[in-house]
Amino acid sequence: MHANVGDRLIEEGKHVGDHRRIGVITALRRDDGAPPYMVRWLDTDHEALVFPGSDAHVEPGDNAGAPR
Repeated sequence: MHANVGDRLIEEGKHVGDHRRIGVITALRRDDGAPPYMVRWLDTDHEALVFPGSDAHVEPGDNAGAPR
């Protein structure tokens, strides 16, 4: 998994009834764009250090194509 600042991290629900979470990546901890990421969750506006699991994927943000 690789990301840039401004990309969206999408986490699918892990259990029946869990909702999908969408966050914006606000900072990278590694120069190569690999996890972990600082993410601001859109549903709570909470910012957290996230180690995405297999239920997560990255979608390009407004800065698609920008250098890392």
